[in-house]
Amino acid sequence: MKKVDLRSDTVTRPSAGMREAMAKADVGDDVFRDDPTVNQLQERMAELFGREAALFVPSGTMGNQVSLAAHTRPGDEVIAESGAHIFQWEAGAPAVLSGLSVYAVQGTRGVITADQVATRIRPDDENYTRTRVVAIENTHNYSGGCIFPLEDIRSLRKLTLDRGIMLHLDGARLWNAHVATGVSFAEYGKLVDSASLCFSKGMGCPVGSVVVGDREFIERARRARKRFGGGMRQAGILAAACLYALDHNLKLLAGDHSNALLLARALKDVRGVAVDLDTVQTNIVYFDVKDTGKTADQVVERLEAQGVRLIALGPTRLRLVTHIDVDKPSCEYAADVLSRVLAG
Repeated sequence: MKKVDLRSDTVTRPSAGMREAMAKADVGDDVFRDDPTVNQLQERMAELFGREAALFVPSGTMGNQVSLAAHTRPGDEVIAESGAHIFQWEAGAPAVLSGLSVYAVQGTRGVITADQVATRIRPDDENYTRTRVVAIENTHNYSGGCIFPLEDIRSLRKLTLDRGIMLHLDGARLWNAHVATGVSFAEYGKLVDSASLCFSKGMGCPVGSVVVGDREFIERARRARKRFGGGMRQAGILAAACLYALDHNLKLLAGDHSNALLLARALKDVRGVAVDLDTVQTNIVYFDVKDTGKTADQVVERLEAQGVRLIALGPTRLRLVTHIDVDKPSCEYAADVLSRVLAG
């Protein structure tokens, strides 16, 4: 029986080539800023995004949180889409770590517009919290890996510049947006004040994210990283995996997108399953089984018995995520199992 793990693109394991690169990494002490492999990764990411500097952090959540901390003071407010990772999936970190409130705005497929944001910016009045950051997510996990359109980012950039507000990009899966659209990282980089990119999702690394921005911002983020417990020592072992991924894994993401569409189309053919193919823009598929008479937990259990793993995100809503550790034959097997379990 095949084993196909579609719970997340975080379940990938380092390839033999990545492990070799990690084993051979030249290392130092990154808190002292003398780990040469970390420095190389940071320099390469800053150059890739056309920014002055970058900072290696342990996780995507920490990347977002050091960015928010560097942009704000306690009591400030962040505007974000209601399904955003920083609002829904980071354990209240803006409030706990930085004393921030989050103004959640209902978007469309994870996208909030400049017009929406403009009406949520607080007046300059001592009775209100200060709107300091607008945070966007690209691709948007909770909306099924949808891409934040470039024109909408440009409109938000104009608004935030006009109003003196920071624009942060949670780009945990920006790799996927880049591959799907062809928009360069430098183009994204010039439109935001900061961005966080995760290497432990589609890029197949075991640990690590990178924050990019101007030099002064990165220095503030470095202090926040230390405060939050993210200072690492011989982290070059981990940074080497990220450098390997840039050279070898980025080009594989188009295959993940094709496999996600393969699975979504198979689900669309099953009576009683609701899946919106228009949202399957990258490597994530959400679907609902309410009209099959089954619960999400029942589907998960029956699929696992046949070697296919995914997760329930509601009473009848499920998510699957393709990644570089599942090839097309594995996805074809998963599609067959999904069709039989959901139709049976």
